[in-house]
Amino acid sequence: MTDQVTPAEALQDRARAVLLRYGVEVREEDGGLGFEYEGALCSLRGVNLSPGLDVLALMCILAWDRPVKPQLHKRVAERNAALQFGTLTVVSREKLADVILRYTFPAAGLEDEALATILLLTLSGAGRARQGLLP
Repeated sequence: MTDQVTPAEALQDRARAVLLRYGVEVREEDGGLGFEYEGALCSLRGVNLSPGLDVLALMCILAWDRPVKPQLHKRVAERNAALQFGTLTVVSREKLADVILRYTFPAAGLEDEALATILLLTLSGAGRARQGLLP
């Protein structure tokens, strides 16, 4: 067994440090990071896709158990068009749905300031997209 940190784990640790620097309370969950941002439940994980290609995979649940209606799909489409980073998806379960933001990006070469910028821009977009999706 090795104690060596992989590049993807190191990238995830850097992302954790960035979030903590901006006052986001982060907890470890199943090998990734869990946190709340402007009411959205988020997870972030460093992943190695191939040698030299380490990415951060971010997922935020913006709304859950929303009635599946045309108005929900319209609101999600409008917010999707306004997003700079990531994609919103409606995940339906019979008569209810969750709205999820997903964004995976190569981050290994980013300096900490650039990493902070991309994370905060993405998370603030999630916060804006969340508005109007809840009652």
